[in-house]
Amino acid sequence: MPSVLYISYDGMTDPLGQSQVIPYLQGLAAHGYSITILSAEKKQAYQNHASHIQAILDDAGIAWKTVFYTKKPPVLSTISDVFALRRAVRQLMKTTQFHLVHCRSYITPMAGLLVKRKQAAGLLFDMRGFWADERVDGGLWNLKNPVFNAVYRFFKQKEKHYLEMADATVALTHAAKAEMYRWVKVRFNPESINVIPCCADFALFQIPDNRQRQLSRSALGYTPENLVFAYLGSLGTWYLIDEMMQFFAAVQQAYPQAKLLIITRDTPGVQAENAGISPENIQYMAASRSEVPQLLSAVDIGISFIKPSYSKKSSSPTKQGEMLAMGIPMIVNSGVGDVDEIVLQTQSGAILYKMKPEAFNAVINKIPALLQLDRNEIRHAAAQILDLKTGIESYHKIYKQLCREA
Repeated sequence: MPSVLYISYDGMTDPLGQSQVIPYLQGLAAHGYSITILSAEKKQAYQNHASHIQAILDDAGIAWKTVFYTKKPPVLSTISDVFALRRAVRQLMKTTQFHLVHCRSYITPMAGLLVKRKQAAGLLFDMRGFWADERVDGGLWNLKNPVFNAVYRFFKQKEKHYLEMADATVALTHAAKAEMYRWVKVRFNPESINVIPCCADFALFQIPDNRQRQLSRSALGYTPENLVFAYLGSLGTWYLIDEMMQFFAAVQQAYPQAKLLIITRDTPGVQAENAGISPENIQYMAASRSEVPQLLSAVDIGISFIKPSYSKKSSSPTKQGEMLAMGIPMIVNSGVGDVDEIVLQTQSGAILYKMKPEAFNAVINKIPALLQLDRNEIRHAAAQILDLKTGIESYHKIYKQLCREA
């Protein structure tokens, strides 16, 4: 049985680990791989959820080893975490011969390369987004600060090194892959780059029947006359919350009975108040992953506005797959990864090309047509691209090749 070490700097007890790591690895374990996860866990989340996650992984036959993530001081804490991951990898190699090491994002290859060098294992660099550029574009690293400038240059060099050392690379979008082809200073095999977007579990996110839909709307206080919009996910850094509220305020001019449901664990800001949206027209709900489908059952149209930037060429919003799995048409903004192309390919919504009143009105005029879209057709078209099963099979193909070569 091929043995795989999966290293993640995101915790399995974090929402992201539960939605974008564990479901894939459950599927891959079912394909016959002996998988060990090494993850950096946040202490509070670990204390709250470790027993639940351990039970899920035990059931799938997946081993789980952890180190604890540290946040402060900046930079130094990350260096400390890398050393912790490297120590853990060395311990694991004493008892297991790995055929493949799967490294998620940019921190983990600093530990994962030990496995490639010591055990001749295949290396899968699951780069996700352009991580260093995301830190800059998101305002987390100010390049005018000499420390952050040096850290940025360090990771851009590491990015080049990882791409050249990897036996296979996974990017989230075709837009990112096309951009990487322009990196003439990087000597890597373009054929080794695979595109696997953030997929959704179509078995969990299903189209509700009329009764389920009515129960969900009633529980949230919505009447049949209400036109319900929804936003799903985080509210910080990349998400154009001000613009979303301005857009919804414009929607209310045309549809006074419109309501906005925001499903998030983040603390609400004052954006709705600043846009003149009355409190009775907006609702914030925190939910676990398993609770999200019930809330989305009440929704007519989804919204996803993300700050377009260089690094966002590589972004694949999980919310898009989850909403389309439930057949919910979406209004999105352009310039983010493959989002535009997916909307066009699946005929699942409308694209906002500018954050201006006239552009808002042009999209608002399309709302009647969006409400007439067949939800089953949206789901079927999206499944070809964004179904978790599709993602698992794409990883299985890479695993099979690299384990055979190793």
